[in-house]
Amino acid sequence: MNMKAKELITFLNSKADQYNQPSFISADPVSIPRLFTLQQDIEIAGFFAATFAWGNRTTIINKSKELMQRMDMHPYQFCLHAGKDELKSLNDFVHRTFLADDLYYFIEFFRKHYQHHDSLESAFTKGLLPGDVTMEKGLTAFKRYFFEQEHLRRTEKHIASPEQKSTCKRLNMYLRWMVRNDNKGVDFGIWKQISPSQLICPIDLHVARVARRLGILDRKQTDWQAALELTAYLRTLDEQDPVKYDFALFGSGVMEKSAYA
Repeated sequence: MNMKAKELITFLNSKADQYNQPSFISADPVSIPRLFTLQQDIEIAGFFAATFAWGNRTTIINKSKELMQRMDMHPYQFCLHAGKDELKSLNDFVHRTFLADDLYYFIEFFRKHYQHHDSLESAFTKGLLPGDVTMEKGLTAFKRYFFEQEHLRRTEKHIASPEQKSTCKRLNMYLRWMVRNDNKGVDFGIWKQISPSQLICPIDLHVARVARRLGILDRKQTDWQAALELTAYLRTLDEQDPVKYDFALFGSGVMEKSAYA
């Protein structure tokens, strides 16, 4: 389905405005980092919520909240200082295919990273070069950095990378939360070294379906190249903040049963 360019821009802008509001938060995983005020708590809570973000959104939110509660609602302090007994209490934590062994590795990664860095942002900027238009190299380098320590091979499936041609939907969503700052009350905008213009639109089957019906995505496979293609189009609408249209596409695809979904 194609719409005239002017009508399309009007449609996407109106939907972005409709969903980029505090009312969007309660039913979305971004509600989990919104429980916190300390930057490191926001970063860690957001990372777990984004990692868990596949399947039913109510379940995602409930499991993320359960983990935060098991960490006494202080995920930064827990990751830094939890002893054997506290870690042992997480033995039975499961979210779909994310098991306790995966959780232990994530906690150990955070422990080691925050011993040397004040923010998780530095983990995503390691691979970026001056002039990089997108976060592609940053995402690739992040996965390599994340798994520098000894780990189970199975844990790698929980962190995507463009090298595996994944859409990296959950990491791109997490970056949107941390980087965008439009004072709408949804995204945090607490990271400053990454520009909103470098972000890649989180794309899944719902977003891809809407984008194809609107005529702004031609690629048949929903993969990394599709994410780049869609974002390149959205950049023609707003070069500085293309990912604001994630709200429009996601809202039309998941939260509505519109003609475009």
